[in-house]
Amino acid sequence: MNLLHAEWWLETLGPIALFLVMFTETGLLVGFFLPGDSLLFTAGVLGNENDTVHIPLLLGLVCACSGAIVGAQVGYLIGRRAGPVLLDNAKRPKLTEAAHRASGHLERFGFAKAMILGRFIPIVRTVVNPLAGTLQIPVRTFTLWNVVSGVIWTIPVTLVGYSVGNRIDNIDKYLLPIIAAVVALSLVPVLLEVRRARRAPSEPAA
Repeated sequence: MNLLHAEWWLETLGPIALFLVMFTETGLLVGFFLPGDSLLFTAGVLGNENDTVHIPLLLGLVCACSGAIVGAQVGYLIGRRAGPVLLDNAKRPKLTEAAHRASGHLERFGFAKAMILGRFIPIVRTVVNPLAGTLQIPVRTFTLWNVVSGVIWTIPVTLVGYSVGNRIDNIDKYLLPIIAAVVALSLVPVLLEVRRARRAPSEPAA
């Protein structure tokens, strides 16, 4: 059992793993450590018929997309009811820091762009949904951009995995390095944000 290993999830639960992980990572604060990006990519790779573990591509896309959308909607509802208590807690420093970062995204980019960008940033995609609920973003507005961002995140990453797996023979030999590269790429927005924050002039004290 390895909750951080994308292949373990898919070998154990098949396409259901996509729904479960996407739902937990985007809807429940306890899922911030789950391998969202690498799971999507690996499911795409395993969508090829010649793989030992086969994940039907269409079914995988449906499970991943629906899990990301439903999970985010649940996270939003949790935020409307108990957001301040959950996100402003000294016992969860990583989540609190991510909540502040997500709040900064909302202020800097506006809600729509922040939702889309947040999907590609680990931990931020976990807290941005309850944060939106805490900030009382209108339900219709959140639902619209939840669907849009969920589709933009899950489908392209999975299709890239499918395309790579279809082009490279014996993809299993290269799967771990490729997944590591995908995870590294998913962290690029975080690094750019940190770099931008360091370069920004410090605000005068109140």
